[in-house]
Amino acid sequence: MTIHTIDTGLFKLDGGAMFGVVPKSMWQKLNPPDANNMCTWAMRCLLIEDGGRLLLIDNGIGDKQDEKFRGHFYLHGDDTLEKSLRKLGFSSADITDVFLTHLHFDHCGGSVQRRPDGVLQLAFPNATYWSNEAHWDWAVTPNPREKASFLKENILPIQESGHLKFIDLQKGVPDELPQFREIILADGHTEKMMVPVLDYKGRTLAFMADLLPSAAHIPLPYVMSYDVRPLITMPEKEAVLRRAAEENWVLLLEHDPTNEACTVALTDRGIRLDQTLRVADL
Repeated sequence: MTIHTIDTGLFKLDGGAMFGVVPKSMWQKLNPPDANNMCTWAMRCLLIEDGGRLLLIDNGIGDKQDEKFRGHFYLHGDDTLEKSLRKLGFSSADITDVFLTHLHFDHCGGSVQRRPDGVLQLAFPNATYWSNEAHWDWAVTPNPREKASFLKENILPIQESGHLKFIDLQKGVPDELPQFREIILADGHTEKMMVPVLDYKGRTLAFMADLLPSAAHIPLPYVMSYDVRPLITMPEKEAVLRRAAEENWVLLLEHDPTNEACTVALTDRGIRLDQTLRVADL
């Protein structure tokens, strides 16, 4: 098995929203904002190459939204999903599985593309798309707080295509996804977000999605205002970070603008950053 970082571009989000109750005087040292208080974040996905299978975890924001939508998030950078796949010698048609940690637009927008005639179609025509029923139901009947993050054009065509499969949360990892050792469920950011854990070259890796967007979010109170249940996020994050510190896990960071991955350590001040790493160096 070989893993690859898939960079899909950069975007901006309000720094206050990304760091919640943490004062700007503290968080601005970690991710300096621009004049509009916007900070740059990555949309970094993971490709797992395993024999004849190519499994993509999340897929960024996509390119089908209009200029008004894109303008809200200041999309920039030279990387795209297709470019990153091509650099590795792959195309979207080669992807066999798409694992969606959750269905917010910056994690699943690349799942569906718009043809020149306006018709929506799967971006990965030969892939099985993996979600879970509880989160899917949460996304297709969204609450007012998250409605702007769950876009029907990113979600419904997957089910209509017949390529969608649900992971039975009671049974754990399905046989069709042997790359994963376990899937950790988190309800703080959104209902039943999935954090996949895998063994790789003697190390345990966890793709942290929005449970830990960046290394800057390691301290427990650093919780995004986007989380629907922040008081649930903190113990969920603490439990995973404690396991990561005790068992020397590598945490893969989807939104960190600088660091692809990190390890954490138990200190007198709590759980803190230990090392930063590149996926290619694992």
